Amino acid sequence: MQSSFVNDRQKAVVTEKGVIMIHILVRHKVNDYASWKVAFDNHAGFRRSGGEKSHRIFHSGSDPNDLTMLMEWDNLPNAEKFFSSPELKSAMQKAGVAEMLSIQFLNEAV
Repeated sequence: MQSSFVNDRQKAVVTEKGVIMIHILVRHKVNDYASWKVAFDNHAGFRRSGGEKSHRIFHSGSDPNDLTMLMEWDNLPNAEKFFSSPELKSAMQKAGVAEMLSIQFLNEAV
């Protein structure tokens, strides 16, 4: 039987297999993918310092500027802090994010 609990300090799910990272699913439209990608890559250090562990970027099948990102974060408080930061809002505007469609904070199902 697998046991799990939520560590209140970090809000990370802990199981017999260890800590399950928080995932964030972000969908937004950008003005120009190539320009956005340069800005996104240049922002990597800020994301890592905020708790990002990994990310994957997907394009819509019909629109290369319609992006979905699946990001792995170290814990929920760090993810919430990062995604509500004025620095991120400014960086997104400079990178050419045209429309924020959705953001979801997800726990991995075990």
